[in-house]
Amino acid sequence: MNTALQLRHTPLLRVMAVVVFTLLAGTGVGLAAHKQTFTGEVGDAMCGNKHMEGTPAECTRTCVSKGSKFALVVGEKVYILDTANQTFLSTLNKQAGQKVTVTGTLDGDTIEVSSVAAK
Repeated sequence: MNTALQLRHTPLLRVMAVVVFTLLAGTGVGLAAHKQTFTGEVGDAMCGNKHMEGTPAECTRTCVSKGSKFALVVGEKVYILDTANQTFLSTLNKQAGQKVTVTGTLDGDTIEVSSVAAK
């Protein structure tokens, strides 16, 4: 009789587990995907805050022209800036070596950019 009772409740437990997992997964995604604002210096992903040649602006532009991505340096932390928006890329290029405010979604060390403004 105990076995019959277990079998009858097993599908219900599975459904409850799926519902709980779905709710928890949905909550985690919602929290991870919110926009944040960061202020820092425009650099590049290769050099970060340790520029190898010329001024920070010259080095950033050189590295980006050779394939590196723009980055935002906030203290010792370097965030890679992910965008294909030509207006944002133009602003980042003009502001290379200067402070900007970037708004976007953080995923690890990468910010998916939704806006850039000179500081």
